[in-house]
Amino acid sequence: MSTPSTTVLPDGLLKSPGAGLVTLDPVHTALLRGLDELLTGLATAVAAPETVGPPLLPAAGLTRLDYFRNFPHLGVSAGRFTSDALDGLAVGESPESLPLEPTGYLLPSATCYGLLLSLEGRDVGEDGLRLSASGRCFRNETHYDGLRRLWGFHMREVLYLGTRQGAYEHLARGEEFIQEAAGRLGLELTRATADDPFYDKGGSRARLMALDPVKHEFSAPDGTAIASVNRHRNFFGERLGIRAGSHGPAYSACVAFGLERWVHALILTHGTPARALDRLRAAVPA
Repeated sequence: MSTPSTTVLPDGLLKSPGAGLVTLDPVHTALLRGLDELLTGLATAVAAPETVGPPLLPAAGLTRLDYFRNFPHLGVSAGRFTSDALDGLAVGESPESLPLEPTGYLLPSATCYGLLLSLEGRDVGEDGLRLSASGRCFRNETHYDGLRRLWGFHMREVLYLGTRQGAYEHLARGEEFIQEAAGRLGLELTRATADDPFYDKGGSRARLMALDPVKHEFSAPDGTAIASVNRHRNFFGERLGIRAGSHGPAYSACVAFGLERWVHALILTHGTPARALDRLRAAVPA
């Protein structure tokens, strides 16, 4: 059976609704969906069942995880109009001039936070726990750049909680999978230590990072980081009271894929969205 063709819209038909925001046309959407299907292969390989994380995260929970100390610049807060603003909205006043009140919640900046907070106080057992999820994530940035850097984007993560050795093995399998997937797609990636888990570049945690890196990124030839492997040690296990049976506080690790960035890297490598889609379809046969 032949593969259905994908509609190509005239150039310029779909415009950005704002800085850091994009609407994907059918070809780009097919690339994103196909890449997510390919990258979900890691979850299949490690037997990580699919989950759906929450659409909002409590600010109080993120505070306990040092989120605002580490990433004070990234958070996108969820606000709602005050009761005083409702009459104005009803008579057509511009919503941009009307007051908002905080809700105590933020939009997720990474998929794993919602999963980790949902496991607070649980025991994942002697054999540990693996979960996979894909969701929309949002980050305030100093600038935006096409699919490379967006205000809102899709992130696929495969999370492990369990023993220290299990966390190392999860990341080793993740690194192997990233390179395998890149090879199938004709992508050449470079691996490098990342320094972004801690905002305080001069503090003790930054020095610890230099001695014992906990995050490595895989980047396309233009420097766009499209995947990462992240070792959390037992930080979340201790902060959230997540145990791994007799092993005590759970160690955790995750492998993350920025889907729009994979789309960007594939087009960068193969020249056009159509050629990128042909390569993807060859790598993921129907």
